[in-house]
Amino acid sequence: MESVPDSRKQRGSDKRLTEIKLKKGESVEKALRRLKKRIDREGTLREVRNHRHYEKPSERRRRKMKVARFSAMLSARYADL
Repeated sequence: MESVPDSRKQRGSDKRLTEIKLKKGESVEKALRRLKKRIDREGTLREVRNHRHYEKPSERRRRKMKVARFSAMLSARYADL
């Protein structure tokens, strides 16, 4: 049996929780801003949104192809600069 704590046995929870330490004299608002930046940098929120519902493999391929087409279009548009 795994030696993983019960709270981490959920699907896709192999990552640790994001945490920040409150610096001495730092306001809570500033610490919250730092936390939001770190979550955004790690892609945690993006991953949570992607797992809200099941995405079929064909839908995933279609979405990735759409992103690739858009990136290629931008690259072609700005290649002459």
